[in-house]
Amino acid sequence: MTILDMIAFDADDTLWHMESLFHLTHEKYAALLSHYHSAKWIEKKLFETEMRNLKHFGYGVKGFTLSMIETAIELTEGRIKGDDIQKIVDLGKQMLKAPVQLLEHAEDTIKTLSASYPLMILTKGDLFDQESKIARSGLSTYFKYIEIRTRKTKAAYKAVFKKYNIAPQRFLMVGNSLRSDIFPVLELGGYAVFIPYPFYWEHEKVTDANINPGKYPRYMELEHIGQLPGWIKVLAAKKGKKDEK
Repeated sequence: MTILDMIAFDADDTLWHMESLFHLTHEKYAALLSHYHSAKWIEKKLFETEMRNLKHFGYGVKGFTLSMIETAIELTEGRIKGDDIQKIVDLGKQMLKAPVQLLEHAEDTIKTLSASYPLMILTKGDLFDQESKIARSGLSTYFKYIEIRTRKTKAAYKAVFKKYNIAPQRFLMVGNSLRSDIFPVLELGGYAVFIPYPFYWEHEKVTDANINPGKYPRYMELEHIGQLPGWIKVLAAKKGKKDEK
């Protein structure tokens, strides 16, 4: 008997690199507009535009590209040239076409766990972009289920539990975002493993980064995804000994 009926993984920055690509694009974007404003101010205004546009465009590269264009028009008071707008569009296209670079240990870990557990990719973002990255990652054959959501909230997780008839107590979510991967699942009674990524989007930052293990006994933070199978084995062993008592 296993202690988990499903292990779900976030995709971007959990299985493959993505935020580093956004980070590089931000630098190129700031350089493009450097003769209008400082990089710090450009970053601030772009973030504000992204937050306004989430309700319109959702998450993903396409919405980010539209926000870059809108911010450029605003910061230049409409003086930005057509060829510079084209350069911004090209930045977005480069992101969409960028090779999928797996995180170290990701493939070995997924292959190992897929032999014992049903796996799910549970991610948010643009449907076309995420489906394309999943297909190009080379990992799709290891996953039994794919769920691409506009947001990952408690309501979204509840819908997943209902759809697949999964008890939260037998569900594990693995991801790099405390806001969307970890807290909602813990609050519903599931297991959650946080694997930090070197870069993070300001929107995903939360104030209570130091989670109290006493409050959330089903939480774990790991340095990298390669440590996950070992942690699950230890977890299963502890649960087995507890059941024997």
